[in-house]
Amino acid sequence: MKIIVMIIIATILQAASVDTKKIAYLVSDMDISFWSVMSRGIKDRADALGYEVVVFDSSNSAKRELELTIKIIKEKFSALIISPSNSSACVTILKLAKNANIPVVISDIGTDSGEYISYISSNNKSGAYNIGKILSKKLISKGWENGKVGIIAIPQKRLNGQERTAGFMKAMNEAGIKGADIKQLETWDNNETYNFTKEMINNYPDLRAVWLQTANTYNGAIRAISEKGKKNDIFLIAFDAEPEFISLISKGIIIASGMQQPYLMGEESMNCMHNYLTGKTVNKNKQIPILSISTENIANNIQIIRRNVLGL
Repeated sequence: MKIIVMIIIATILQAASVDTKKIAYLVSDMDISFWSVMSRGIKDRADALGYEVVVFDSSNSAKRELELTIKIIKEKFSALIISPSNSSACVTILKLAKNANIPVVISDIGTDSGEYISYISSNNKSGAYNIGKILSKKLISKGWENGKVGIIAIPQKRLNGQERTAGFMKAMNEAGIKGADIKQLETWDNNETYNFTKEMINNYPDLRAVWLQTANTYNGAIRAISEKGKKNDIFLIAFDAEPEFISLISKGIIIASGMQQPYLMGEESMNCMHNYLTGKTVNKNKQIPILSISTENIANNIQIIRRNVLGL
């Protein structure tokens, strides 16, 4: 009888230790589909493993992010998965989490320093390099290798932004193709990208391509290129993807995009946290491949794009 009681108590405690665990996901901007897809990957995997995930959206504000971190600590969450607003802001969050004994998994963006359980990332430098190689071949095939390429970048204080620029420029330098200008997003909307693209077209008559380091503002670039009558003169490439990219790339309106796999990254982030919480081995760093998708190969990659990139 005593043994049976002990088994029942152990079973209850074991169930409670899993079912009562709440995990916070602190994300930079849920209005950007990349992060909403990653959130879906985290939550779907958490549901399968018996955890509850609460999403906290900092709306791309480092101040709001810090306030939410304090809220997460006060509400005694068991663990934190974070996609920080930038790499430097993440340092303070990691310090606060450490002081509160809250384990942290970082999903994308990265940190300048600090302690964490695991960092799930993409090889942004390699992914951007491969997209740059696709573009350089396209430019050379059109006889446009003497033209210039403009970049509309995510903030370069982010580690992933620095890596994307470095990888892309390596490909351009190898091909002898010169850069026109680099503009960094601040408001992250279509009007900002529209104005940046129009400014580049006006300032650089030999502009032959525009690279968007993010996907969500693509409409602004398409509108500016169209209004300037440059649809047949300027290539548009991107990074990441929106659902519309399946059609846009198939039609050659966007010729290529380096697609991270945010749904898969979310799943892996939750797997790492679960492994840590259950005493299993956790990889300190795990990189998820970036898909180099172009007009030529998109038809063969539709299913993986729909699941791992778009979370559909």
